[in-house]
Amino acid sequence: MTPQDVVDIGTQAFIVAAKLAAPVLVTALVVGFAISVFQSITQIQETSVAFVPKAIAVSIALIVCGQWMIAEIVSFTTELFAKIPHLLGG
Repeated sequence: MTPQDVVDIGTQAFIVAAKLAAPVLVTALVVGFAISVFQSITQIQETSVAFVPKAIAVSIALIVCGQWMIAEIVSFTTELFAKIPHLLGG
C-alpha cells in the first residue's frame, strides 16, 4: 500500500461523505433560511418555530434520499473491499 493509495481512499471517502451529507444539509439550510425570513417578517422569535419545520424537513429528506444514500455507501464499501488484494500487493 503506497501513500498515494491512502490519499486516493481518503479522497474518495471525503467525496462520498459530502455526497451523503448534501441532501440533509441543503434541506436544513433552505428550510432554515425560509424560517428566518418568516421570523424576521413577522417578528416571531420562538425557538420551536425554527426547530420543528427543520426537523420535519430533514426527516423527509432522509426518507426520500435514504435508499440512494445506502446504495452509495454500500457501493463505496464494496469497491473498497474489492481493492484489498491490490492494496496488499497481491
